[in-house]
Amino acid sequence: MRKASIFIFAIAISCSLLFSSCGVMFGGSKYQGRIIATNHPNAEIYANGKKIGVGEATALFNRDETLKVDLKEEGCETKSVVFDNKFRTGNFILSIFTFGLVGLAVDLGTGASYKPDHKRNPNVKKETDKNFTFTVDSDCKK
Repeated sequence: MRKASIFIFAIAISCSLLFSSCGVMFGGSKYQGRIIATNHPNAEIYANGKKIGVGEATALFNRDETLKVDLKEEGCETKSVVFDNKFRTGNFILSIFTFGLVGLAVDLGTGASYKPDHKRNPNVKKETDKNFTFTVDSDCKK
C-alpha cells in the first residue's frame, strides 16, 4: 500500500511539472492591465472592442493578443491606440532548458511567451510580471 501511495504521488508531481512550464508558472497566460485616460476622467475606455470603464479601468488580457484601446468622449473624436506585445526571450530559453519541448509547447500554446512591450513604448509601465499600466491621452481639448 505504501509503495502505491509513493507511486501515485510521484506521478502527480511529474504530471504537474509536465503540464506547466516556466512562462505559465511565473507569468501566466494573462496579465492584469490598468488603463488610464490621461486628463480625460469622463472618457469611456474600450479594450479590444469591449467597454471596461470610464477614466480608468482594470481588466485581464491575454498575453498573446495585442491590446487595442479606444477612448470615446462626447464632443471628441475617438482616440485609438494599439499596444504591441514582445516575445519573452529569457523565459523562452529557461522553459526549453527546464521543461524541454513540452514546456515550449505549453508556453506557446497558452500565450505565456509574450508580454506587453514596456521597453519600447513609454506609455506602458511594468509594475510586476503580471501587472502593467497603460496610459492613453486623447488629442481632444475641452
